[in-house]
Amino acid sequence: MFTDEALDCVSFNSVWRKSQQSAREERGCQTRAVHSIDSKIQTSSTTETCTQTEPWDQRTEEILYSPDDPEPPGLLDFLLRVEQVLIRELTKNSRSHAFDGFQVNWSGESKQVSRLHLLQHPAAQDRGLHVTSVSWSCTGSVIACAFGRIDEGDWSTESSYVCTWNLDRRHLRPKQADLVIDVSTAVTALHCHPCQPALIAGGLYNGEVLVWDTSRTQDLVLALTGMSADSHREPVYQVSWIPLQKKGDFGILSACSGGRVLLWTVDSGQGKLALNAAYAFVQQQLPRSSSFKTRVLSSSSLVGVTSLSLCPWDSDTFLVGSEGGLLLKCSFSSKTPAAVCSDNQSVALKAPAVFSFQPHNGPVHSVHCSPFHRNLFVSAGTDGMVQVHSMLQVNPLMSVRVSDSYIFQVQWSPTRPLVFAAATGQGEVQIFDLGHRSLKPSATITQEVVGGATTCLDFNGQNPRLLAVGNTDGTVCVWQLPSDLTEQRPRESIQLEMIANQVAE
Repeated sequence: MFTDEALDCVSFNSVWRKSQQSAREERGCQTRAVHSIDSKIQTSSTTETCTQTEPWDQRTEEILYSPDDPEPPGLLDFLLRVEQVLIRELTKNSRSHAFDGFQVNWSGESKQVSRLHLLQHPAAQDRGLHVTSVSWSCTGSVIACAFGRIDEGDWSTESSYVCTWNLDRRHLRPKQADLVIDVSTAVTALHCHPCQPALIAGGLYNGEVLVWDTSRTQDLVLALTGMSADSHREPVYQVSWIPLQKKGDFGILSACSGGRVLLWTVDSGQGKLALNAAYAFVQQQLPRSSSFKTRVLSSSSLVGVTSLSLCPWDSDTFLVGSEGGLLLKCSFSSKTPAAVCSDNQSVALKAPAVFSFQPHNGPVHSVHCSPFHRNLFVSAGTDGMVQVHSMLQVNPLMSVRVSDSYIFQVQWSPTRPLVFAAATGQGEVQIFDLGHRSLKPSATITQEVVGGATTCLDFNGQNPRLLAVGNTDGTVCVWQLPSDLTEQRPRESIQLEMIANQVAE
């Protein structure tokens, strides 16, 4: 019925697929790579140039001679004729001393005293502290001032300050000090180092002597005496830097009301002042003169020292003023032992007084040696008198009534041999010129201190036209002096020599 049968395969091609493949096409394209470059320039410097010409003046052009022009008639004959005379006069002038000490005033003459700065420390003023001492730095640009009290009769533990202002600063702030040093007790004396502007020596009410280094950023105390057997036990009235035997080294000389003058050396490594020499003023060992024999007290009493001054002409000589009005010439090289117990001091006390002068009628607040004559000095005190002394005579060469009140400080001018200034308890600074026939003040500086006093002053050694003045209202005034008080005049040194050579009455 049914049987298997193999038949040939029948196939046929797809017409649709072939027709679709023939209609399809592929295309492609690619742009060439785009190259980019970044570049920049910057100039390294710029230059601006400008010129300005003066109006051309034909007349000036006509006056100028060219090298080819003939010399003016008679010029060569004139130069040859005066050559020898001119050379002879120039040689004579080079050997002349007519203008020795003359300083040219390029800033023009001024006859008025003017106030440049009024410096204040508000914290000290709020507490009613007084300015007790002022001192210029060796550069003449920084003024340092100490605060304390001049009316304290009892022992005081009140803290105080030492402030400095740099007057050369572009933005000077008169009511904000550049540096404020807090001190545990009142500062009674201050003196800037003569060569190192960062060092300041100070004396305190409790008897300590310190050295501050203002270049430090942390602890400004470079060295101090502390409270030891060698230190003072009474208020330090004055401190002064003194050159030592080794060149370039300086010690500190301090005086106190306890009757001792001490010489200290600075040991910055140990942070202390070491006692180098000690001097005591015992009543029975003082040179006697007929002018004060009746003032001798008990033989063992010490004479309180209130002021001192170093002689710039003799390194062995110094002067002291005392609470009793005595004026004494002293020697550092004295070998005489002081007739007083040394109180376990490391250095034996010496008696330095070698000569006595006519005393004042009261404590001597200030004494100052002349920078222009080796034998002259001035002294002042509570009697209101300034005395001009010669170291060779007992009696003063002249006495000047300056004030009806106290005189707290007197100082010679550093540039005028005949000029000195005095700070009074009436709030004034009196400036005297001994070259005038009258002994009236050449200038009077009145402070704005109602019922107050002018306690201290200091001439600027680098700029002699500046005078710093401290007051009881806690202010420091910097005054500019006129040229006639600062510029040395002809024959002024001769006049000073005549005063020194006159015989005291």
